[in-house]
Amino acid sequence: MKKFWQLWLTAIFAALLLTACGTSDEPKKEDATEQTSEQTAGDSEQAAPAFPVTLTDAVGNEFTFEEAPKKIVSLQSSNTEILFALGLNDEIVGVTDFDNYPEEALEKEKVGGMQFNVEQIIAMGPDVVFANEMGQSSGEEGWQQIRDAGIPVFVVKNAKNFDETYETINTIGEATGKTEEAEKIVADMKAKVDEVVAKTKDVETKKRVFVETSDAPDIYAPGKGTFMQEMLDMIGAENVVTADDWALISPEEIVKQNPDVIIVMYSYVPDIVESVKNRDGFSDITAVKEDRVIQVDENMTSRTGPRLALGLEEVAKAIYPEAFGE
Repeated sequence: MKKFWQLWLTAIFAALLLTACGTSDEPKKEDATEQTSEQTAGDSEQAAPAFPVTLTDAVGNEFTFEEAPKKIVSLQSSNTEILFALGLNDEIVGVTDFDNYPEEALEKEKVGGMQFNVEQIIAMGPDVVFANEMGQSSGEEGWQQIRDAGIPVFVVKNAKNFDETYETINTIGEATGKTEEAEKIVADMKAKVDEVVAKTKDVETKKRVFVETSDAPDIYAPGKGTFMQEMLDMIGAENVVTADDWALISPEEIVKQNPDVIIVMYSYVPDIVESVKNRDGFSDITAVKEDRVIQVDENMTSRTGPRLALGLEEVAKAIYPEAFGE
């Protein structure tokens, strides 16, 4: 019996020694585990989309998104480019006939153009349709039919400058649970804009530029208050068109203005650059004499989405190639 108690006491003593030896390290392990768990939880909380989120669209309608939409239809090319840039390839189920960027957009189901197929869109069962304020006059009736079917139609603002484009990207990012991705897109765009502005700020000779968006006989050009005017202002170029908004310009007026550079912002006419050069009287224009009639990608320079900053760079290179080592 005495031997039994000795063995029992020895076991108790050994256990106490082991516990005492372990006390100095064990709390540290627990603290480290707790810190790692708290950090992981914090990171997850920061990365998680903030839902529900309430947003007001361009026509004053208020929407509460309870969760990120799983099926999306886009009714504007700029919206489509934004959605793809946000990484929503799998969620996009329908786009317009004109959507050609990125290449994945060509693989999506087409729902029409300005006259979109309401029945087709409803049959898709999207969680949201992203329309654009610019299409309100022709699309409102169709939008309402989609709304009546219980599908939200979020009308995105028709951005008229870079700041409004940034705002649009962030708004779509909020609505789709892609706020961080949207912020990254905007930051990259701003960095590119700053780079282009920095390269062109010290140009020695300010160029006079004419930009046309359609061919003769009805030649339209952007004037004050347009996106192109903002681009020209950013890079220190002078727009020879002084009218507000979009103006119908005669060939004779273009010859009279004698621009240093002519930028063509459309591609529906084959060999348009040569066609412009060969217009009556254009041989006397400085831009033609110096071979400075340049075609740019109209989608990059007119779609108010992630590629707009690259469009600014393309315009800047067309006007001041020397600033870019070209």
